[in-house]
Amino acid sequence: MIPAPPPKVITRHPDGRIRAYLTHPGVFGTLEPAAVFHARAGDEVVASVVRPDLERVVYTTLHGVVCLTRAGDLLWASDFEPHSDVRHGHLPGCVLSLDGRTVWVYRPDAMAGRGRGDQWVLHDADSGRVLARRELETVGHGAGHHVHPVDGSVYLDIGEGQDGAVVLRGTAVADGEPEFVTFPWWDRCLIDLAPDGRQFMTVDHGQRDVSFHRHPSGDTLFTLSVEAFGYDPEDTFVEWCGGYLTPDTAIVTLGGESEDEEEWFRHHLVDVVSGTVGGEIAVEATNPYEVEPLGDGSWLTGGPDDHPIRRLHTSHPAN
Repeated sequence: MIPAPPPKVITRHPDGRIRAYLTHPGVFGTLEPAAVFHARAGDEVVASVVRPDLERVVYTTLHGVVCLTRAGDLLWASDFEPHSDVRHGHLPGCVLSLDGRTVWVYRPDAMAGRGRGDQWVLHDADSGRVLARRELETVGHGAGHHVHPVDGSVYLDIGEGQDGAVVLRGTAVADGEPEFVTFPWWDRCLIDLAPDGRQFMTVDHGQRDVSFHRHPSGDTLFTLSVEAFGYDPEDTFVEWCGGYLTPDTAIVTLGGESEDEEEWFRHHLVDVVSGTVGGEIAVEATNPYEVEPLGDGSWLTGGPDDHPIRRLHTSHPAN
């Protein structure tokens, strides 16, 4: 019997408190936080990640990255220098490595007005020591990190606004400099990695199609246009959201505007093995971007008091 994967740690930070939620097997409905961390006084949290044992949190602000214990003790902090007075347009991000030993931090320094390009920095998770620093040729507003569930490599999807998106992959090498690969696209947004690590999903920056790619090469396995879902590309687009419901099934979201100028969106299932479009799935969400597939047949949506709600696809057995 294949053992069930460990629960994922999901974070939310609505009011300076960083809440950590665990997706325990068989637990659905409104989730209660398993741990709550308090950011330092004056810190406005941009992104956060909590260690699986719930004993440490790492978060970014506009001005740096901070690591605290559950008791609120400061373990380390690293300021982004020089200081930026720019308040909008740049959102630093962070993620923990699969083994928990390193922290990857994206710094949108160009938009912050720091006089140079963006940076991707690798820190030691215990001390904060900088292990590697990658100077990037991007001018990003923000970026999403995706940790590969098998080999531990880290994907970074940098959004450059109207200029498109850049996708990179970093691999930490023992006792050496990490290896970095930039995929040869400027027009594809990384949405999600498959839970079994075999592939990943992107959406065209112009929102005309969705593609699925082989890991780690990035070779395109198949592409589905708006027409493949039965819609008119003149008034329908693929949303920059969705992801893997299971290793073999993805959720792809399409949206548009009615004749009455009311926005609409619908979620479709795609069989990523055969490359075929399935039926719609009801996700009970008011915003397409609040739906977060977890890869185990369930997904999260927003809930009361900013607590996430975990829902299960009815055709998928509870884990």
